[in-house]
Amino acid sequence: MNLRIARATFVLPLAVLLAQPALSADLLSVYREAQLSDAVYAAAKAQYIAAQELLPQGQALLRPNVNFQAGTNWNSIDTEYDNSFFASGTRDYYDYTYGVNLTQPLYRPQNQLVLEQAKIQVAQAGNQLSAAEQELMLRVSQAYFDVLLARYELRTIGSQKTAVAEQLEQAKRNFVVGIATITDSREAQARYDLVVAQELVAENALEVRQRALEQIVGRPVGELAGLAIPIALNPPQPADMDAWVQQAYQSSLQVALSQQAVELAAREVERNSAGHKPTLDAVGSLTQNYSESSAQGIGSDVRAFVIGLQLNIPLYQGGAISSRTREAVANQERARQELENARRSVALQTRQAYLGVTSGLGQVKALEQAVASTELQLESTKLGQEVGVRTAVDVLNAEQQLSIARRDLAQALYNTILSQLQLKAAVGQLSEADLAEVNRLFTGNAP
Repeated sequence: MNLRIARATFVLPLAVLLAQPALSADLLSVYREAQLSDAVYAAAKAQYIAAQELLPQGQALLRPNVNFQAGTNWNSIDTEYDNSFFASGTRDYYDYTYGVNLTQPLYRPQNQLVLEQAKIQVAQAGNQLSAAEQELMLRVSQAYFDVLLARYELRTIGSQKTAVAEQLEQAKRNFVVGIATITDSREAQARYDLVVAQELVAENALEVRQRALEQIVGRPVGELAGLAIPIALNPPQPADMDAWVQQAYQSSLQVALSQQAVELAAREVERNSAGHKPTLDAVGSLTQNYSESSAQGIGSDVRAFVIGLQLNIPLYQGGAISSRTREAVANQERARQELENARRSVALQTRQAYLGVTSGLGQVKALEQAVASTELQLESTKLGQEVGVRTAVDVLNAEQQLSIARRDLAQALYNTILSQLQLKAAVGQLSEADLAEVNRLFTGNAP
């Protein structure tokens, strides 16, 4: 079932969310760089490649095993015969042996189960790589949005600093002309110092978040594209949280990995139990033995070809087979409990992401209205300044409020978009196409 997001029709009436040079890295290009550079994802790919080798290793256990053996020995024998046809004395000589041995398993139930386990492990590795890819998309998106928000926060604090600085200068002027007290001036100074401290914290937060994105991409990313205006976001479709949870049970990679772990544990129980069963092999050998002499003083050159069956029946192994079987049964129960925990975790993640989208859309709509109202307030304050009933400080305060409202709106937008991606990941259907669809929203410039 392919879950798609239906279009919504609300549009943000923001003229400027972001303002930087036109040429910027966008979300999709940053993700593609991360695919090549991120160490966590590279490790997951290496693990996937390594897991592919489990299949030929399992198949090899069912195929013939052929060995070549060769050896030579120096012999020194001192013999003494009484009334024998053979002469007594010391004989020094070499003997040589070489040959080929072949073993073909005919009945080895443990080997067959190892092959079945290898097939499960290869499939499991594929799901692990897919999960790593989706996790990379979320990490890149989170880090990308964090940088944009940190830059927006710094810009907002800069707007506050400008307004507070003007208030401080006005308080100083009023104190000089005697229409304000020293307390007013000190209060203004305290507010200014606080904003300066907040600016330093914001600069540090921006630096940290840029380094976090750099860790994923492997290099400084520079400018980042931001949201294009106007923008429309999409509600979840179907608009039923339980339907998304049921879909997660069926297609979540986390659940699939846990189910495969249960299957693997079941095969492990069977494999250990099969230790009590007999094994049957076809065996064959072709050997050449040459000896210069012997204890009787007679050399030999023997070529032997042997073919047959070899049956092995385990009778008693000190209780090791039973112990390993009990261990495997306990591990199987652990895998079942981990599967149940995975189902519950996926259900919780799906519900959280669904609610993050729906509540985020409502928050965006409310903040959209707040931005529109704040813009009208700014226009009225500017008009009041022109007629003399508002001051420049009032205008700066109004601009500061508008900057805060736009920042809050941007944060709500980023959080909602991230929740949409998390919802797709929770049901195991997040793909690069989804990231490309989101990327179309990020054709503007970041602050």
